[in-house]
This record gives sequence, C-alpha cells and structure tokens, in this order.
Amino acid sequence: MEMTKITVAKGDGIGPEIMDATLKIIIAAGAKIKIEEVEVGEKVYLAGNTSGIEASSWDTIRRNKIFLKAPITTPQGGGYKSLNVTTRKFLGLYSNVRPCRSLHPFVSTKHPVMDIVIVRENEEDLYAGIEHQQTDEVVQCLKLISRPGCEKIIRYAFEYAKQQNRKKVTCFTKDNIMKQTDGLFHQVFDEIAKEYPEIENEHWIIDIGAAKMADTPEAFDVIVMPNLYGDVLSDVAAQITGSVGLAGSANIGEECSMFEAIHGSAPRRAGQNVANPSGLLQGAIMMLNHIGQTDVAEKVQNAWLKTLEDGTHTYDIFTEGISKVKVGTTEFADAVIANLGAKPSILKEVKYANNAALQLPKYVRKAAASKELVGVDLFVHWAGSDPNELAATVKKIEDNGITLSMITNRGIKVWPDGFKETFCTDHWRCRFKPTEGKSMSKAAIISLLSNAEALNIDAIKTENLYNFDGKAGYSLGQGQ
Repeated sequence: MEMTKITVAKGDGIGPEIMDATLKIIIAAGAKIKIEEVEVGEKVYLAGNTSGIEASSWDTIRRNKIFLKAPITTPQGGGYKSLNVTTRKFLGLYSNVRPCRSLHPFVSTKHPVMDIVIVRENEEDLYAGIEHQQTDEVVQCLKLISRPGCEKIIRYAFEYAKQQNRKKVTCFTKDNIMKQTDGLFHQVFDEIAKEYPEIENEHWIIDIGAAKMADTPEAFDVIVMPNLYGDVLSDVAAQITGSVGLAGSANIGEECSMFEAIHGSAPRRAGQNVANPSGLLQGAIMMLNHIGQTDVAEKVQNAWLKTLEDGTHTYDIFTEGISKVKVGTTEFADAVIANLGAKPSILKEVKYANNAALQLPKYVRKAAASKELVGVDLFVHWAGSDPNELAATVKKIEDNGITLSMITNRGIKVWPDGFKETFCTDHWRCRFKPTEGKSMSKAAIISLLSNAEALNIDAIKTENLYNFDGKAGYSLGQGQ
C-alpha cells in the first residue's frame, strides 16, 4: 500500500502530548502515512493572525487533503475567529461524524449497550447565519436546505454504514411542520435509501426521535440529520455515553477531511503527562478508515478496547474497584501498543478490516424543473393590531388582477376569517395571487411595490411564489 500524506497540527495545551501518543500508536500498528506538520492555534493567533492559521498551512492542508488536528486554544476577545468553523467552511467539510459508544462497565453510563453514530450536515440549515431585523418586534433567520447538501450528507451516512458493517440508517427531521426545508431532506433520504437495500432505513420526527435516543439509544445505529438538530443531538449522545472526553469526530468534504477529538486543549493539564489521548486516537482511527487503511484502524481500535478492559486508565476515567492501574499519557500509549493484535472480551470488538475507502461521488446537478411564478408574499411592517384594517389598506395596492388572498402573522393566518384571540406582532405577510385568467409577472410585483410606496405602506421584503413542475414551492399559512 502506498504511503498517504497527511497534515498534522499538534495544537495547544495537551495537544502536543496526545498527538505524539496517537501517532506513536497508529504507526506502531502499521499505518502507512507520511506526516507534514503545520502550526495552528494560539501562537499563530498571538502573532497577529486572527484566523489562527497561516496561508502556507492552508496550502499544505489542501495539498494533502487529510488533516489530523489536536485541540487548540482560541484567545478570548480581540476578534479571533474559530479555526474549526473556518476550516469547515473554507474546505467544504459538509459532514460531521461523531461515534458515540458506551464503554460499560469501564466508564459509567446509564446506557451500557449504546453504540450509535451521529452524521450531521455541517454547512447549511440555520447555520448559514443569514439573519435580519425586519421590524421593531421581529427578527428572522433564514433556514437554507439545498438538494446538494441533502444528497451529500445522506449518501455519506449510507456509505459510512456500509463500510462500518452497520445495519440501519435513521433520518431525523421536523417535516410535519417545515414541509419545504425538512421535507426536502426527508424526500432525498427516501430516494437515496432505495440505492442501499441491504441497509434498513427509517424516519423519525426530531422531537420524539430525540426523546427515544436519550431513553433507548440502543434502538438506533447511524442517525443522519440537518445541521442544528445534529449539533444538539451529537452532544446529547456523547454525554449519555458517559465518555465525552474519549470521543473523536470527523469532518468530511468532497476534497478534504479533518479528524480531531471533540474536547478542548485543557491548558491546565499541559506538560504533565496525564492527559488521555483516547479522543484524538478515535479521530485518527476514523481517519484510517476514511483513507482505506481499515485493517490498521481495526487493530488499533481493538487494542484500545482491550487496554480499557485491562483496567489501564488515565486519571480522568480511573475509578476505584474498576480500574487497576493509573497511568500517564505515554504509558497509556505504550499499553495500547502492547495490546496490538489482541481483542477485547467484554467490550464488543470491531470488524472493518479489508473494507474499501469510502467512495463519495461528486454531486451531479439535476435537470432544471419547470418554474412558474404564481404569486408574491409582501411583508409589511405595521404597528396596528386589527388584520381587517390592514387588509382594507393593503387591498388598495391591488393591480391588474393581482389581488390580496391572505395575511399571516408569524405564519398564522389572520385574514380572512382570523380569530381575535390570535396575538399579532408588527410583522405581516400579505400574499398576492392573480385572479383566474390572469398571470403573475415580476413587472406586477414591481407595480405592487410602487403602489405600496405611494400609500406609505412599509414593505420590508418580498418572496416570490413559484410552482416547480406544477408543485407548489411555498408553504401555506398555518390554519389555511
């Protein structure tokens, strides 16, 4: 097997110690890697670079494609940017993968048979961060879900399950409410699931699914979900395993990938040879699987599990009556190396040797749909409280067969036939549609806006309403 070039950053705090231990273990296990080291983190920040990474380091990471990163320290204040967020966005790392496995009885947990993997979309959803204040009382955040984003993350989840010999992929969304955005995610999940008939698939609404995961995690295997849900539930899942400090994660892109521990740099423990390298080691094992060195990954993971079974524990998981010997960072690494080739007898051994590297095809854009403009939502800032009064005013801007059909407030229909009990803010959506026999045009929208301006109606934004291949590409008002 050819050597795979990887970029390594030893980071800050305990980073250099746990990286040295991790590399020592995987090289002893036979990893075919060639290392190029870069400096990132605190020293770079304090040298005046607010991103924490030099341009030359970006060049190295982009050239080698594989980045193994120890935790870093981001100085407080001063406008310093999170290197993790920057890396994910710059390199298009669309998939965040976090295995969450309990290590009972060696690490305390209420869920002794838990073994799930959270696959989280990493680039879009509400985390696009597109927000606006629109009225005195209302701000908005745009939830962006794209077909490419859905296809890439969902296909990754199935390919990962296939490589790791997992049996089921579950999708979490809230598409009973967000029928367009979460609806697209669910739709694409169903489409892609058909390509993997050997893997069971299912969908849960996020609220009951999250409750089920927290209560009975053994019911799940691989769970894939949009960004916000995945962010929250990956932390929940890691916490209930009882071993947050032992977890690693992967950030996967079409071109580059980054592997790391999920814990921080713990500067108070730096230089003492006490830190547990397990989280970063788990990230390195994911890296080995990703690049197709699955035999080495399997050997390291089983040796690590055997070491935990032997009771050879660092201070953070040492428990009287369960642990047998407390060791430091270097000694723990040596113990794992001594167990290479051995397998656990209590914890479940892993089996993924000889599996191929993950094959992740680039997204191929679908043929464009037939797109028809069928209306417009005109959002209005108005401090009144009676929707009927607003309707009477707004109807004055109707023009050439384009008429007011509905007014909502915070998504709830308040005109026509609204309820007086419905609380309204100063942010109103006024939907205009053409009467029968008329057609909608962008010129008509401009005319509506001109009429609104003439009547001093404060129009704050518009959203065009389209049909795509004859299917509505917009939501109804709640209660409509």
